[in-house]
Amino acid sequence: MNVSASDRRSLPLMQKGRHVRKRRLKGAIVVIAAIVAALLLALGGAAYGAYRYEQARADRILPGVTVVGVDVGGMTRPEAERAVKAAAAKTLRRQLTVSIGESHWIVTPAQLGRRADIDAAVTQALSLGASMGTFDRFWHRFRDQPVGADVELAYVTKGDAVTGLVDKISQRVYTAPQDASVGITDDANDVRFVYATQGAKLDRGAAAASIQAALDTGRATVRLSTRVIHPEVTADSLGRTIVVRVDQNKLYLYDGFDVIETFSVATAKPGYTTPTGVWNIYDKRENPTWYNPALDDWGAGLPAVIPGGPGNPMGTRAIYIDAPGLIRVHGTTDDSSIGRYASHGCIRMHNSEIEQLYPMIPVGAHVIVVGHRPVSAAYWSTPPASDI
Repeated sequence: MNVSASDRRSLPLMQKGRHVRKRRLKGAIVVIAAIVAALLLALGGAAYGAYRYEQARADRILPGVTVVGVDVGGMTRPEAERAVKAAAAKTLRRQLTVSIGESHWIVTPAQLGRRADIDAAVTQALSLGASMGTFDRFWHRFRDQPVGADVELAYVTKGDAVTGLVDKISQRVYTAPQDASVGITDDANDVRFVYATQGAKLDRGAAAASIQAALDTGRATVRLSTRVIHPEVTADSLGRTIVVRVDQNKLYLYDGFDVIETFSVATAKPGYTTPTGVWNIYDKRENPTWYNPALDDWGAGLPAVIPGGPGNPMGTRAIYIDAPGLIRVHGTTDDSSIGRYASHGCIRMHNSEIEQLYPMIPVGAHVIVVGHRPVSAAYWSTPPASDI
């Protein structure tokens, strides 16, 4: 290849240009590398700084976090617990009025064992940044940028205070039902009628549930109600009762509180007693056998036993009661004694009338004897205003 003189002169210059360009390129690369290194160093320093900044504040809650409306942003656990506890205390000190009828009980949730789970709420508030990157947490803290999160505060009821309150209310409002009955006055001179009344009791389970629901929802009032207790015995179910009035020598058959039959009777003569009281019928007999109850006294001249039938002192029917002295309501062979004070304590009736009464009164029913023989009465006397 032939090279001209001019070409030979330009060749060194071209080679020199290439070397210059190479040196410049190398210089640019060095500068760029230095810049990149500086940027990386700056970014690393910034990241390290952000990490150190975040680590220094890792025990504090991110800004803009609230627990039931209480701002706990930037607080440590102890600070947040104190702030939330103060707010919870207001809730736990609110009055709760429990009412039933005209009675009221005023308590607080705290008194009923209500407690706030402050530890769990603060733990949740502290952990809200766990899903964020370190730089995100740093950015929120550094710029005080709120995360906008509200943590709920859970409440629980512990202990048996609710049950204790229900027990107290239950005792206060309980009213026992009253069964209907026919009895005797304290002086034994008259019959006492007791009418059936309903009772009332608290449904303890429903009451406890209502109070607990009020605690859970924050209501300030609870109104409870009672459940009716029906009496076991009413006037309609009372059944029949015999009432013997010694001062009248009358026997009254009651159905409930209503007289359905009236009979004349003979009761004890002076020296003997037809005992007042409420007695129970334990047996009934047709054509009863008479056993002499006083072989050594007034019955000394009579047989020890007289079988049922004509001539039997108890007539055709006998109703046995548990009054002292072997007292019976029975018929008689002496119709003229009816209406008089003539017996040894038993209650005599005409045979025809004891036969009428006999199927109308069951074993287990009561015979109530009231009133007293007049002090002036003698053997065979009749009561004042007697209609025999």
